[in-house]
Amino acid sequence: MLYYLFQYLEELGVPGARMFGYVSFRSLLSIILALAISSIFGNYFINLLKRKQISETQRDASIDPFNVAKVGVPSMGGVIIIVAILVPCLLLGKLDNIYMILMLITTVWLGALGFLDDYIKIFKKDKEGLHGKFKIIGQVGLGLIIGLTLYLSPSAVIRENVEVVNNNHTVEVVHKDEDIKSTKTTIPFFKNNNFDYAYLVGFLGENSQKVGWVIFVIVTIFVITAVSNGANLNDGMDGMAAGNSAIIGLALGILAYVSSHIEFASYLNIMYIPGSEELVIFICAFIGALVGFLWYNAFPAQVFMGDTGSLTIGGIIAAFAIIIHKELLIPVLCGVFLVENLSVILQVRYYKKGKKRGVKQRLFKRTPIHDHFRTAVANLDPECTYRFVGPKNVFHEAKITVRFWIVTIVLAAVTIITLKVR
Repeated sequence: MLYYLFQYLEELGVPGARMFGYVSFRSLLSIILALAISSIFGNYFINLLKRKQISETQRDASIDPFNVAKVGVPSMGGVIIIVAILVPCLLLGKLDNIYMILMLITTVWLGALGFLDDYIKIFKKDKEGLHGKFKIIGQVGLGLIIGLTLYLSPSAVIRENVEVVNNNHTVEVVHKDEDIKSTKTTIPFFKNNNFDYAYLVGFLGENSQKVGWVIFVIVTIFVITAVSNGANLNDGMDGMAAGNSAIIGLALGILAYVSSHIEFASYLNIMYIPGSEELVIFICAFIGALVGFLWYNAFPAQVFMGDTGSLTIGGIIAAFAIIIHKELLIPVLCGVFLVENLSVILQVRYYKKGKKRGVKQRLFKRTPIHDHFRTAVANLDPECTYRFVGPKNVFHEAKITVRFWIVTIVLAAVTIITLKVR
């Protein structure tokens, strides 16, 4: 809204009004505003949660090897993150930009889904929360909205990057003048790094492009479901999910910025996405909101984000990557989320395999994988066999959290490097 106000003031010749036309200025203002909102509003909201005794059942001190109790800590703190994202975007963003609209829908949609889950857990005293099938339906619904919007909207376009050999035999990357609808995405570690989903059904001839969009929508649904669940699983220690997601958001912000700048896109030989500069405003608000939330969520946590926050931030990351056509970089960038998901899947499969033979067995001491490093050998079930019991020494959750942050920083750096290492 402020963007349009200052655009009008610029037309009237008001000095300084032109500043709001610069993405860099609005991005920095967005991160500062989001940080301030999450820090200031967070304090009032946490006090409100405490007065209303809105807390989820957490572990007793006797279960933790370091006797850390987490009883009575307020939950549903994801509301802080959501408010701190929405307010700067509504004030500073172009609200007619299709990409900004999609990201705002993603935030509200998954925020509502996570809020409903937390509401059932806390107020209905049901530890299972919202039934899993309803979560999946919500995630699939969002995937359909994003995928079909990118297919149908005339504003969601790209400009292809092509290599041209000049007269002096040097190779130059140029972008075609026309905007096109495309199912192309960036594939890491390959020189010609544009991969079109339509290639998978090239045998269909003229119909391959239409079927390619069907594949794109299916991939969109899968990525949103997987990443939002991965972020949800990663939210098991103080500051873990918020810190990892802020780092991932920074990497995505860099990718969005270079994709929205035709000169940087040419230098890096990636597709140019007109209008995606507004995503930089959004991701800066996302980063500021998470960093501000860490003020209260870092160990020892004064508030938990709950599914209201974890489902939302995971969905935001997935939707953002899809919009800038970088979803195939997700396994690298969100490697921590991927490992968390895989650890749970493998644990369940390994347990069921043993159950068929009448034996109790587990792959890890506990899952998601971050709990494996916190669980002492003395606390294991003596009637169960474990494939992996190391390390023998348990780690404090603060140390585990920081180490996971370090891993995510490395993965984020590798993701950026893939733009040049092919």
